[in-house]
Amino acid sequence: MSASPASTAPEAEEPSGPGPRRYIPRVPFWLQIVIGLVLGVLLGWLARSQDLGWLVTTLDEIGSLFVQLLKLAVAPLVFFAILVSITNLRQVNNAARLATRTLLWFMITSLIAVAIGLAIGLITNPGAGTGLTPKDGALSETKGSWIDFLTGIVPDNVITPFTELNVLQIVFMAAVAGIAALKLGDRAKPILTLSNAVLELLQKALWWVIRLAPIGTVGLIGYAIADYGWDLIGKYATFTADVYIGCALVMFGVYPLLLATVAKVSPLQFFKGAWPAIQLAFVSRSSVGTMPVTQRVTERLGVPKEYASFAVPFGATTKMDGCAAIYPALAAIFIAQIFDVQLGIGDYLLIAFVSVIGSAATAGLTGATVMLTLTLSTLGLPLEGVGLLMAIDPILDMMRTATNVAGQALVPVIVSAREKILDHDAYDTASASPIDSFDHDAAGDRDRDRDEARDAVPVTA
Repeated sequence: MSASPASTAPEAEEPSGPGPRRYIPRVPFWLQIVIGLVLGVLLGWLARSQDLGWLVTTLDEIGSLFVQLLKLAVAPLVFFAILVSITNLRQVNNAARLATRTLLWFMITSLIAVAIGLAIGLITNPGAGTGLTPKDGALSETKGSWIDFLTGIVPDNVITPFTELNVLQIVFMAAVAGIAALKLGDRAKPILTLSNAVLELLQKALWWVIRLAPIGTVGLIGYAIADYGWDLIGKYATFTADVYIGCALVMFGVYPLLLATVAKVSPLQFFKGAWPAIQLAFVSRSSVGTMPVTQRVTERLGVPKEYASFAVPFGATTKMDGCAAIYPALAAIFIAQIFDVQLGIGDYLLIAFVSVIGSAATAGLTGATVMLTLTLSTLGLPLEGVGLLMAIDPILDMMRTATNVAGQALVPVIVSAREKILDHDAYDTASASPIDSFDHDAAGDRDRDRDEARDAVPVTA
């Protein structure tokens, strides 16, 4: 049975049959995440203070395995999610208008985010007084340039993007396939049926990985503390604080303001409904890995399913206010100060341009190295600066990804509200249901989805 939007999972299970009744308490998923964070910090501190090499290795293996499981599903998930999302647009009236408005709001919020990042960087001077020098940097193995970005969109073959996890090329192929399927009409139904089935299979498998997030948290946080140590983090204290403050201002300042003034809905209710996706993004550091939860919370917030199934996958691969706006703006200022390079107004405008136009380079994976190298190469800053920031990247990436995912849920709500297709009753009753219930909802919706697909109305652009 499908759970209602306001439903919550039971807090205890009661066994049937004779005998005394025993209640087995269920630990909420958010509390499991918190326990994982605390345990990771404690184990990381213990491993570093006692020089326990075996514990450092164990934490590294646990965290790496969790990330590998997420990445395992990324390539096929992105392809089929984008393909299906584009074909789902045929069920939506004014689809072209919705797609255009979605892209426009992606760009507007990214521009606001990069402006906040630049302002914080200019006020705090994060590269000053760190004690770091250019010698502390290492040349990045990952390169990013506009030529690479533009020519890299089109793959040489259909296999390499999947084996090398080039998400941008996968998005390109999926978009082409989706548009072609729309043009073919009824003749593409067998392909669409198969694509929907494969997407359901992938999402089901990903749910199992998501349930392992508390364990993955122990490994990821524990290894970060054990490997980097508080002393190293202290050198980046201002920069780290800048990233967290910038993301917090965007997520808890700009987003609520847009919700209240543009969408005219309750910001508090938005965070209440979107919280399961935001907390998972903080831990997993993957927008694509969080995508099924993001789509589910977006639908629970009253966004039509047909539109959400387009906007969320599209946003998970291109909408990166944390990784592609705030972070590269602050990082460029930080690196310029370390290498004693003076930036002018033209450079700051270039940073804004790169952040708004080039955000697809981040591709929804953990880390924002490609976007950072793209920004540095555009400004002519040394790519060795990337090596200065790799040491604390996992710590920064948690807040960046949480901001990304919050923005990916925000824009569909704003567009739906503006286009008067938002279900305000669903929005007002959305709750921070446990992640378990999302899987149940997805299973209960399958037959309805198939019926809706059969009864799809041709799109009117």
